[in-house]
Amino acid sequence: MTCPNFPVVWIKLLQFINDNMQYPTKAQTEGIQGKSLIVQFIIDEDGYIIEPNIVRSVESSLDNEALRLIKMLPKWKPGTLKGKAIKVKYTVPVAFKLK
Repeated sequence: MTCPNFPVVWIKLLQFINDNMQYPTKAQTEGIQGKSLIVQFIIDEDGYIIEPNIVRSVESSLDNEALRLIKMLPKWKPGTLKGKAIKVKYTVPVAFKLK
């Protein structure tokens, strides 16, 4: 079995998230940060992100931003099993840190 790959490398996935993050104003003004927000999603047989959901929540505005970021991800190279494309579930931490 081969797992789906982000178009470049895993580190680029985290960089994509950081580069496109728009820290919610409400969370900024209230000083809300979160290192333990976890998003789970499926990469389908065509490489598209489907069924993104929050597995571990921090705060609703941060949760919504994390989902927005995951939905923005470009198409992936899908996972395969015995040469056939398959769905694969991914779990990704999204850290929100005030600077």
